[in-house]
Amino acid sequence: MIESFTSLGKYTIAALQEIGRVSIFVFRSVRCCFYPPFFLKELWRQMLAVGFYSLPIVGLTAIFAGMVLALQMHVGFTRFNAEGAIATVVVISITRELGPVFAGLMVAGRLGSAIAAEIGSMRVSEQIDALLTLRVDPLKFLVAPRIIAGLLMLPFLVLIADIIGVMGGFLVSTTLLDFSVGSYIAQTVKNLEIMDVLSGLAKASAFGFCISAFGCYHGFFSDLGARGVGRATTSAVVSSCIGVLVLNYLLTALFFGI
Repeated sequence: MIESFTSLGKYTIAALQEIGRVSIFVFRSVRCCFYPPFFLKELWRQMLAVGFYSLPIVGLTAIFAGMVLALQMHVGFTRFNAEGAIATVVVISITRELGPVFAGLMVAGRLGSAIAAEIGSMRVSEQIDALLTLRVDPLKFLVAPRIIAGLLMLPFLVLIADIIGVMGGFLVSTTLLDFSVGSYIAQTVKNLEIMDVLSGLAKASAFGFCISAFGCYHGFFSDLGARGVGRATTSAVVSSCIGVLVLNYLLTALFFGI
């Protein structure tokens, strides 16, 4: 019995220590975003990595999500003679939930692992120590540009994913399900509200911050050696995906809940 409480206490203390270290790291990193020097060249490079180079995987995910959603809604709504609501459900589901969440998860898998691997390799090869020797703050040079890039570029990715996802549902509905092009577009425009789009973009910004912060954290505190970098990369992806799902629920409850 005593051993069980001892083990529980050890795990609790370790979890609290980890939460405290993450909180301090994120606080210091966010603070570094607001005062000079600003490494604009590094920021531009990270914006390209987050935004432009993530477009193919996000666009591919979005169009198939919209297509599958239209097919599934047709199967379900046919039972209740409510096929006319497919356009409404597709546009609301894509803009509120599927666009931001799928884009966040894809970017978490692609970007979170890349950030953790890059910074972890720099930790192993002592490049971070070299930055300190040159009196360059690693948080300002390595972490701040990535956090800013995540905050700025994820909303653009989600906006494009929304357009592509709705287009996927439109293509399936008008080609396979015999919907009228004019009526489908009219129904989509009629039922789309600005709050649906803005809530998805707000989620995307939060997801971008979460993914960048976790990727930088796990890479910055990576253990030495190839195994340490691999463990940091895996932890970054898992933490980012869980963070995206948790934030999605909290923000959905904030925007549309009680």
